[in-house]
Amino acid sequence: MRQDIIHPKELTFEDGAFLVKLARKTVEEYIKNNGNIEIKPPQNTPKHLLRPGMCFTTIETFYTHEKRSLRGCIGFLIPVYSLVEAVMCSAIEAAFNDPRFHPLEETELDTVTFEVSILSEPKPLTGNRLEYPRKIIIGRHGLVVKKIIYQGTLLPQVPVEYCWDEETFLAETCIKAGLEPDCWLDDNTQVLIYEGRVFREKEPRGEIEERDLHEEYKILCRRP
Repeated sequence: MRQDIIHPKELTFEDGAFLVKLARKTVEEYIKNNGNIEIKPPQNTPKHLLRPGMCFTTIETFYTHEKRSLRGCIGFLIPVYSLVEAVMCSAIEAAFNDPRFHPLEETELDTVTFEVSILSEPKPLTGNRLEYPRKIIIGRHGLVVKKIIYQGTLLPQVPVEYCWDEETFLAETCIKAGLEPDCWLDDNTQVLIYEGRVFREKEPRGEIEERDLHEEYKILCRRP
């Protein structure tokens, strides 16, 4: 495991705000310049954000503070770029290359919010598979499921938004990978876990907030 990979715990709130604003700015410049932009860290990038890192950028159509709908979401679970470059690349991919949606248009920029999830390096779960649910903390952890050519991941915010418990989270990640929902019990399936911190615009072009996913889970899903 590489020692230079940035962990979400190392980020300040200001780092998160910087990355969310950069995600929007990158997409806006991509549209303005018809796709002709250079993926290059801004001169004011904090030095530690130049270390390798992993992230997902999520773009949502904003209706109210309580209601948004997915408009694009793509990211990296392997540290192939610096964190700041990963955010720039994932923002472009989420806006224009998510196969579930048509490319984002300039007229939508005032109606969408940008969200950046900063992720730790995924680590395999080991031991008794029946104990896997006890090793997962909803709101902190994301999951990856791998088996042969199949692979899928779900970010930490997903089980919060759907009020899933730990077993459901595991099952839904299996389904995301194109496998049976109980595949996590199969010794031939690899289940990995990672941590995440999530920063987003409160509203289009609005202030930045860090989501407290554990608190959201308690309120939305009436959990202790």
